[in-house]
Amino acid sequence: MKKALKRIGKILLGIVAVIAVFLLGTCVYDKICLASEKDLLENQIYGQKVEVDGHRMSVYVSGEGKHTLVFMAGSGDSGPIFSFKDFADRFEDCRVVIIERFGYGFSDGFDGPRDVETRVSQDRKALEAAGVEGPFILCPHSYSGLETVYWAQNFPEEVEAIVGLDMAVPAAYDTFDDSNVRQNNSSNALMRTLRKMGIVRLLAGSRMGKEFSPEEEKTAMALVCSRYCNETYAHEADYFVSDRDLVKSRKMPDVPTLLIVSDGSIFNGWIDLEKDYASQISDATTVQLNCGHAVFSYEPDACEKAMRDFFNRLEK
Repeated sequence: MKKALKRIGKILLGIVAVIAVFLLGTCVYDKICLASEKDLLENQIYGQKVEVDGHRMSVYVSGEGKHTLVFMAGSGDSGPIFSFKDFADRFEDCRVVIIERFGYGFSDGFDGPRDVETRVSQDRKALEAAGVEGPFILCPHSYSGLETVYWAQNFPEEVEAIVGLDMAVPAAYDTFDDSNVRQNNSSNALMRTLRKMGIVRLLAGSRMGKEFSPEEEKTAMALVCSRYCNETYAHEADYFVSDRDLVKSRKMPDVPTLLIVSDGSIFNGWIDLEKDYASQISDATTVQLNCGHAVFSYEPDACEKAMRDFFNRLEK
């Protein structure tokens, strides 16, 4: 029995040693890659960097036209420009803008507050610094719906319309409380640790978009491996509840609104919440799609058609 236990102990010790060597190797490899990717991120060619509150914020601007479309990313998107660019560039007859808030994409980190008031203020300063004038058609995906509603509530003269790309309406956060925030923070801390250990680099390769060129894929990988679940992004979770309460304390903005809605697989009741939000607005259109949350990625043709039909109605 003792010999058997010793043998098992040696086997377990060997397994632990192999895992430790593997993790050390992935960590070292990741650090080498990050060092080689630093210039790639600093000298990127996709967006301009403007100064906002003493830090650099990345903004992609392209085209000219009757409408200025401002695309705003969902929570935790490591590279909003890459997420939106292919879809946004379909609107070559519009001025297209993709905002990368602090902690996202090529933008700097930011150690100050991440509440909705601060984020919208920084969005507006970034547009001003980039020379982009309103009014805007705000095109939020997911979590940035809160920013969009707040923006339209407080600066209605700047918002021509809203196009929700399966945006989160304020009621989507009704079930959130402090325990959800703590769970979210714990999850972010774990994923941040995995990124720093190099594990995320091993997993990210299989998730890169097939539409990326080799150079874009390399840059997108560098963003994921350097930004995923960073402290600036994670700090937004501390304001989920207070942001929701602030936005819901005010009347929903009655501006022309198009809600492009997914199949609701993000959570049970999502579609009903979207429809209820639309019912509070005098000029609201909903378009239901049978696809996942990133509607502009899964169904770009249908999203483009819905948006162009909506723009045509705005122009009449």
